[in-house]
Formats: sequence, structure tokens, C-alpha cells
Amino acid sequence: MVTAAGGPTASPRGAWGDWESPHEQGGSGGDRSPRGILLTVRALRCWLVVYRRIWRSSIASSFLGPLFYLGAMGFGLGSLVNAHGTARLGGVPYLQFVAPAILATQAMTTAMGESTFPVFGSVKWNKIYIAAQATPLRPADIYRGHLLFNTLRIAMNSAVFLAAMAAFGAVRSPWIILGLPAATLTGLAFAAPVAAWAVTLEVETSFNYVLRFGMIPLMLFSATFFPLSQLPGWLRPVAYATPLWHGVALCRGLSLGTLTIGAAAIHVGYLAALSGIGIWAGGRTYRRRLYV
Repeated sequence: MVTAAGGPTASPRGAWGDWESPHEQGGSGGDRSPRGILLTVRALRCWLVVYRRIWRSSIASSFLGPLFYLGAMGFGLGSLVNAHGTARLGGVPYLQFVAPAILATQAMTTAMGESTFPVFGSVKWNKIYIAAQATPLRPADIYRGHLLFNTLRIAMNSAVFLAAMAAFGAVRSPWIILGLPAATLTGLAFAAPVAAWAVTLEVETSFNYVLRFGMIPLMLFSATFFPLSQLPGWLRPVAYATPLWHGVALCRGLSLGTLTIGAAAIHVGYLAALSGIGIWAGGRTYRRRLYV
């Protein structure tokens, strides 16, 4: 950071972390500021400070919304489905069929919510990213720190939902304990590429199309509320190619105790690959947008 007189300030402190100026590093002017994981953690600290002040406003959308949805679909609609037989659901009550799918779906919605407007606003509105440019953080550090915060939010919401599933009797297998990393990975598979794209936008209207014509159809046609066998044959390969279907199948298999090692490897590999591609793309798009 530079003062009005043109000289470096002395060890600024704040949400982005502490660092030393070149003069404090012995006058060599060399770049001795922390790199890699340390800088990512410093970027994360900023978002934790922000969330500490606004967490109350996220309770309804993050916790209560999915719980009410689980109650309405699992008990309300579930009572009608169970009355007509559950053979097509594998012989399990509808609540146990739909609950792990909603677990994966809420991970997706959390990821989409945290990776669209907050990313765009960090450039255009509150300019958090612009402020970060005045620190030793590189664009990739800013991206990874924000993505790490988004991942923590996904994990936190998923943990609360898992507890609700257990309380409602929607769990059949102890393997559901792995549903937390499975749901978090599902959310990350959305958060990483969406954030990489969102930072490139100049106007926010594009988000409306993604949410309406992307997220909602995924919820309907990824075996969330009914078995994929109910879809027309020509549409099933499209569903198989979506990340939400892999997340739903992974969480449902863990919850019902029907997941095989081969299927788990396919689902985890697909979601991890998509997350990796998103992280790689985010490093490039953030650099193009924030590098000066």
C-alpha cells in the first residue's frame, strides 16, 4: 500500500492480513510476502469477517428453507406417493427417497447463490475484490479464498440438513455420514465454474437465465423427486451428464446403503473433475479481470 506522499505504509492490518513493506524487509525490495495457502487463508478471513456480521440474514434461506422443503415433499407429497406404493422407489418410503436428493440440491442452490451475485458484487458493488488488489493477494488467491468460503458455507448448510434428515427418520444407512463430503463436493462442482464465469460479467442480468433455465430444470430432471427411469429414454443420457444427477445418486446411495464402489468412483471422479476444471478456469478469469 502507498501513502499520499508516495511511500509505503507501515505494516497495515485488517481483514486481508498483515504484511511487510519492502523497506521493512531489509530494503531489498524483494517480494517476501506470503504465498500459496497462506494468502488464500488471508483472503478467506475477509469473507469470514463479512459473514460474522450478516449471518442472521442467511438463516431463512440457508437452514429453514431446505427444512420446510423436506417436510413438504417428504411428508406432504410423500404421503400421497406412499399410498400408491413405493415399488418404483426401490421399496423405500418417499421421505427416505427424496431426502438425500434434497441434500444434494440444497448444496447446489447454496453454491449458485454464493457464486453469482456475491462474486459480481465484489467487482461492481461493494468492490471487495478491488480492495484486495491493494494488498499482496494475487487474483488466484482472491478466487481461492472466496471459493474456500463458499465451500465452508456449503458444508455448513449440508451438516444442518443432515442433522434434520436424521431427526426426521430419513436415513437408512450409517454411510450417510459420508453424505457431508459428498454434498460439499457436489456444491463445489457448481461453485468453482460458476464463480469463474461470474467474475467476467459486466451486467448481472445473465444470472436470471442461469437460475431459471439452468438450476430449476436440473432440480426437476436429475432424479431428485422421481426415479430417472420415469424420464423418456432419449432424455436420460442428458440427465446422466449433469453434475446434479451425480450428486443426487451419490448422496442417495450413501443414505440408502446401496452405493457400490464402482458407482462411487464414477460420481466422485466426475464431480472432482468438474471442480478441478472450474478452479483452473477461475485462476485464468480472475487474473484477466483483476490483474493490473
